[in-house]
This record gives sequence, C-alpha cells and structure tokens, in this order.
Amino acid sequence: MVSVFALYAKPEDERAFLDHYAQVHAPLARSLPGILSLNWGQPGTLFQDDDSGWFLIAEMRFSDRDQALAALASEAGKKAGKDLAAFAKGLVTMRMVEWYE
Repeated sequence: MVSVFALYAKPEDERAFLDHYAQVHAPLARSLPGILSLNWGQPGTLFQDDDSGWFLIAEMRFSDRDQALAALASEAGKKAGKDLAAFAKGLVTMRMVEWYE
C-alpha cells in the first residue's frame, strides 16, 4: 500500500481555498486511475504549542508505488496537477509513503 500526501500551508484566503479544494480539486484527485481512496482534513494540535503550521492534509491511497506514479502521470493526473499549480502554488508539499507491515 502506498499513500501520497499533500501538505498545504495556510493560504491567504482560507474560505476560497477550502471551497476550491472541496468543489474542484478533490473531485479531480478522485478521478485518478487506480486511486483507492482520498481523505483530507484540517489538522489540529495534539499537544499545546505543537503546531506544525499545516492548514490542510490530503492522503491518496494506491495499491503500490507504480500505480501511484502511473496515476499522477495520467491525463487525469496532469489535469489535477495543473489545477494544483494554479490554486496552491507555493503552498503544497508532496510526499509518498510506502507502508510496511
């Protein structure tokens, strides 16, 4: 199992960002071929004074690394990437995690 995480810093216009993410970007991400799930949310602090500064975190799950890379390189992935560059330029950090049992 592989997860692709998108970690977003706080945008200037929080409401517009959340609206765009929910109404435009999340549906684009959910259209990626082979995606098993997309979950996203706004992190809260677990301990006082423990703020990472992340505004929103999204996790996309795929069966394996090759499937994730193929999805991101697909036409749907390119469309989602173009949207990401337009609404979250300078705000997003992407990471891939291969899970072990």
